Amino acid sequence: MTQALASSYNYKVVRQLTIMSVVWGVVGMLVGVFIAAQLAWPELGMGIPWLSYGRLRPLHTNAVIFAFGGTALMATSFYVVQRTCGVRLFSDKLAAFVFWGWQAVIVAAAISLPLGFTQGKEYAELEWPIDILITLVWVAYAIVFFGTLYKRKVSHIYVANWFFGSFVLTIALLHIVNNIAIPVEFMKSYSAYAGVQDAMIQWWYGHNAVGFFLTTSFLGMMYYFIPKQAGRPIYSYRLSIVHFWALIFTYMWAGPHHLHYTALPDWAQSVGMVFSLILLAPSWGGMINGMMTLSGAWHKLRSDPILRFLIVALSFYGMATFEGPMMSIKTVNALSHYTDWTIGHVHAGALGWVGFITMGSLYYMIPRLFGKTEMYSKSLIEVHFWTATIGVVLYIASMWIAGVMQGLMWRAVNADGTLTYTFVESVKATYPYYIIRFSGGALYLFGMLCMAYNMVKTIAGAPAVDPKIPVQSDAAHAPVHAAA
Repeated sequence: MTQALASSYNYKVVRQLTIMSVVWGVVGMLVGVFIAAQLAWPELGMGIPWLSYGRLRPLHTNAVIFAFGGTALMATSFYVVQRTCGVRLFSDKLAAFVFWGWQAVIVAAAISLPLGFTQGKEYAELEWPIDILITLVWVAYAIVFFGTLYKRKVSHIYVANWFFGSFVLTIALLHIVNNIAIPVEFMKSYSAYAGVQDAMIQWWYGHNAVGFFLTTSFLGMMYYFIPKQAGRPIYSYRLSIVHFWALIFTYMWAGPHHLHYTALPDWAQSVGMVFSLILLAPSWGGMINGMMTLSGAWHKLRSDPILRFLIVALSFYGMATFEGPMMSIKTVNALSHYTDWTIGHVHAGALGWVGFITMGSLYYMIPRLFGKTEMYSKSLIEVHFWTATIGVVLYIASMWIAGVMQGLMWRAVNADGTLTYTFVESVKATYPYYIIRFSGGALYLFGMLCMAYNMVKTIAGAPAVDPKIPVQSDAAHAPVHAAA
């Protein structure tokens, strides 16, 4: 790879996206900790409508998923596709539009959701004008990503780009179909679907938002950054391809498991359950592939906190992708549905898998993007890792216990068939676990603040290497692995 070609990479947009990902991570976690506190101390909102739990909860989910996670995905995908293809991004102007357009979407969400403008759909709350902007930004994102792949200098497409590409295409399809609506005012619309059809399309979207926005895409990070940080080839490149095709085929059918015991036809519920159980195989295949990449390099975990983030993320991925299929079984779902067990499961995936793999990937990129040899403080990364790990464990364990307790209390009946417990008794019994949940979330937020400080100090520090001297491209090594 020549110096001229390597130095032509567009790192400006990657830097911008990386910085904003950390910023939005702090904001999203802060809102999450506040609403977790509201569950324990309901008067925290002081009766102000835009501080109510019902308005801040969708703000939290959108900030963490689309602002923190989405911005990080754009940053890493733009970084990886350039590095593995050996070419500059397809269009600098479109890449800039992706950055500024996505930030505009986030700001619009941060304003509209607390004001009560919502479609009332999980992960798709934003109203129609913002949905149109999302569509425009996403089309530009797809053009930049696939245009870069098209003009690549090597014939091979490294597997991380397969995962990123499937995420870009599938989210476009999901977003457009689920958000077809009839506008009646500037910030008010009605879904084109009704009743159980609306519910089915929403959870086809909702579960695949989890499947492609929060899983397949972040596996793209896993397949690039774990081999790079470990300095080892991916354990099995063939398994990574099998993992890809099995995962993207199976995930699309799992959505109905969100609608067990509803008006959805029973056969459709069963289809969702069966495909959810099948999902366990490709999910664990990918987890094992990532874990086994450390063969011969396990000792690095003792001294490398960034690698620890990446590998522990896989542990949470394996745990969450075992728990999800189990919870899709109808008899288990009868106990877990509507309880905090579901909340624990979601956050095992969101905080443990998505959060950790993102943090590890960003820690890898930040010094390289800003001409430094390493992060400002390795000790702060250690602090971040341990506070975040303890925080996640406290959070999900408290929600598991609370959820099972709630399910058992709601199902308990006396000999005469009357309910043993009132609903308010189950709420009172859950109170201590909400305190623990808040404490876990606060620890996780503290870790994000450490990361933000570490990033600022790293960027502000004197350059350790001349940023004009390019780092060798990964393109020549992509067909075999990403670790060379």
